[in-house]
Amino acid sequence: MTDVTAMTATQIAGLVATGAASAVEVTQAHLDRIAAVDGRVNAFLHVDTEGALAAARDVDARRAAGEELGPLAGVPVAVKDVLTTKGVPTTVGSKILEGWRPPYDSTIVQRLRAAGTVMLGKTNMDEFAMGSSTEYSAYGPSRNPWDTDRIPGGSGGGSAAALAAYEAPLAIGSDTGGSIRQPGAVTGTVGAKPTYGGTSRYGLVAFSSSLDTPGPCARTVLDAALLHAAIGGHDPRDSTSIPAPVPDVVAAAKLGATGDLSGVRLGIVTEFGGEGAEPGVTAAFNEAVDTLTKLGAEIVEISCPHFRYALPAYYLIAPSECSSNLARFDGVRFGLRTGDDGNRSLEEVMSLTREAGFGPEVKRRIMLGTYALSSGYYDAYYGQAQKVRTLITRDFTAAFERVDALISPTTPFVAFPLGARTSDPYQMYLADLFTIPSNLYGGPGISVPCGLSEGLPVGLQVMAPTLADDRMYRVAAALESAVGTLTPPTM
Repeated sequence: MTDVTAMTATQIAGLVATGAASAVEVTQAHLDRIAAVDGRVNAFLHVDTEGALAAARDVDARRAAGEELGPLAGVPVAVKDVLTTKGVPTTVGSKILEGWRPPYDSTIVQRLRAAGTVMLGKTNMDEFAMGSSTEYSAYGPSRNPWDTDRIPGGSGGGSAAALAAYEAPLAIGSDTGGSIRQPGAVTGTVGAKPTYGGTSRYGLVAFSSSLDTPGPCARTVLDAALLHAAIGGHDPRDSTSIPAPVPDVVAAAKLGATGDLSGVRLGIVTEFGGEGAEPGVTAAFNEAVDTLTKLGAEIVEISCPHFRYALPAYYLIAPSECSSNLARFDGVRFGLRTGDDGNRSLEEVMSLTREAGFGPEVKRRIMLGTYALSSGYYDAYYGQAQKVRTLITRDFTAAFERVDALISPTTPFVAFPLGARTSDPYQMYLADLFTIPSNLYGGPGISVPCGLSEGLPVGLQVMAPTLADDRMYRVAAALESAVGTLTPPTM
């Protein structure tokens, strides 16, 4: 059998559908690949070998019985360890949940199972999704398959690294400030953040409730669109879920793949021009803009004056919400419990548990958020940041009256060496400079490879209006059709 690990999800699904390969064969090939390379990548925190093979056997049995299955049936998928999986460890990259096996599946996982995909396991991430490099995982950093001395992005670096290392053809991430798109950019893969509320947060361990958005990761735009269609849609168990159908993202990706962007107006954000992107990133982006023009797109400059305040606003809003959400991890109900020797008060046990269970970045953000929400400071910090968020939303609204979508580099720099930014939180936070505005607005964004700088991948970001996720897929697929996909060095 041809090496299925090198194939796209669409190609694998075709093999399984025609009987040219069984789901079990496909799954075993990916499990073998994980066993061969993940010691160098550390993309997975848990590999569910038995569960994956059981799911694959079920797909094969249903196919043999003549049951009509979905377009991704039999395709393996890796799931970021922020989504609950029944009976399978869910740690969120933290010691405070080490060994926790949830009693229920998140909606995203339920929909993956219903679609006939085969869950390989749970991927590594920055603890509680707080980070841009996966170096804040309590279980060691993931590594970039392009250069294993470099970061694969974050917080969902494990999902992106699994794709780039050909350990999985599909993966699920979550994007609070860029945690799907930025890893996609630095690993040469595709990462899409759907419209906020377009994918369910039920069973997603919360970091920042008004920002967290689960979404698809893949090696091609069409694969990402197929995964988006499988997991998206209204969920009554999520109070922020939008009661609207998922835009036809698959049709949009197929349309874009024809390479025709005639009549499409794309805006380049003026304020992103002076934000210190590396020269190689700027050069790759400019070449991609030239390519989009040749495909028929009209390029215009768009001013979004309040985007410059997105980073500081985000680092007040997100920590404030995390300080509230993480209060539930107290050593009483589930997870780690430290210091309970019968001689300490409940408050002492909570304190010792949190001291032992939370890592330094999580503690930093909890303290920032608690301060911003404290009496006498709420209006000056959290309240003011929310006002900035409103102004950023108005910038997007005004921009989309003139253009169909906005484009920018996904991140200002290529993958940096492990350890290069951990001592300077601000330099780490800059990784999400271009992605954060979409989270504050709630609109969709996608990162698609657009070239190389210093032999490392560069991503182009497409940002679209809320509920217009199909627009970003069309533009991304058109660019992909012209520049191709990226293949990392052989591992």
